[in-house]
Amino acid sequence: MFTVVNKTHRPLKVHLPQGKILHLGPRMKGQISPHVRDSAGVQKLVEAGELEVLDGGGTAGTAGAASGSVAPDTHGHHPHTTVRKRGDR
Repeated sequence: MFTVVNKTHRPLKVHLPQGKILHLGPRMKGQISPHVRDSAGVQKLVEAGELEVLDGGGTAGTAGAASGSVAPDTHGHHPHTTVRKRGDR
């Protein structure tokens, strides 16, 4: 598997073989199979500098863990917190 990274500040639609589309948000990552990497839609975006293809065996998936970050990976969603009321009401 290869990792693709959207290098722009806008959402991208990557046209894949067999009529499929990979939707990538700004600065987001996705995975594609090796035979898709050489498709015309992917190569067009790579040549334009809008998409970067990384080897799946690289450190792309472990970059956050290696930097020592403490926050869990929430994929853009904030954890639900409950505020309990205290005192006289």
